[in-house]
Amino acid sequence: MKRGLEAFTSAEVAALRISIAFLALAPLMVKHYKIDLKQHAKGLLMMGVFGNLLPAFLFTAAETRISSSLAGMLNALTPLFTIVIAMVWTGFRPTKNQTMGVLTGLVAAVALMWFEGGASSGDNFMYGGLIVIATVFYAISVNAIRKYLFDVKPVTASVWSFTFIGSGTLSWVVFGSHVQQTLTTNPEAWSALGFVSILAVVGTASAVVMYNYLIRLSGAVFASSCTYLIPVVAVMWGVVDGEAVNFWQLVAIGGIIGSVWMIHRK
Repeated sequence: MKRGLEAFTSAEVAALRISIAFLALAPLMVKHYKIDLKQHAKGLLMMGVFGNLLPAFLFTAAETRISSSLAGMLNALTPLFTIVIAMVWTGFRPTKNQTMGVLTGLVAAVALMWFEGGASSGDNFMYGGLIVIATVFYAISVNAIRKYLFDVKPVTASVWSFTFIGSGTLSWVVFGSHVQQTLTTNPEAWSALGFVSILAVVGTASAVVMYNYLIRLSGAVFASSCTYLIPVVAVMWGVVDGEAVNFWQLVAIGGIIGSVWMIHRK
């Protein structure tokens, strides 16, 4: 995302990401076209819109003003919101410890944005807030996959989900954006497109299929907990790319992880 933004707008990077992922998965439709759309359309739309489309635009918009390290660290909120939404859907009343866990996680997220260097604190909270909203959407998608698509093969669900959202973004890229003009006028554009293609094929299409398989195999909460690894990878790449990560942000990440443990330990 960060490299794609060097040539394209945030909306163009997000739309390219979804469109290229859609094109990468489209050939699999030959084998995975059989599905009861009447029964599974709701789950497929929720997976596509909340799990991919909206977060793609929120993340790229956020990364125009905050570091990729902070964006990755805030992504650790996904398992917290996954548990909360699961509780809401099932009507489960949280215990005192679970309520404290939720509050701890939210305070830790605020601390992450507060101690971010570089941009103004207002930008950190405004654009970091977009990442927080994206993690709520991820959590909705994870629970929807578990609830509505438990009997659909992960590849089939991914192909149909991206068919629903990808055709629209592809049409906008071709007819409504300035992507083609940028490719002919900006010398950085083809390199940026290459990075977005890696994001789309590896970080979106392939990752979504594996993630759906993990949800089906182990459950929504465990699968969403793999986002603990995202901050680690994001911080490493951020440091390599010259981004600063301070001690208090690492403490805040520990707070988020601890909050999920407090909620889920039973």
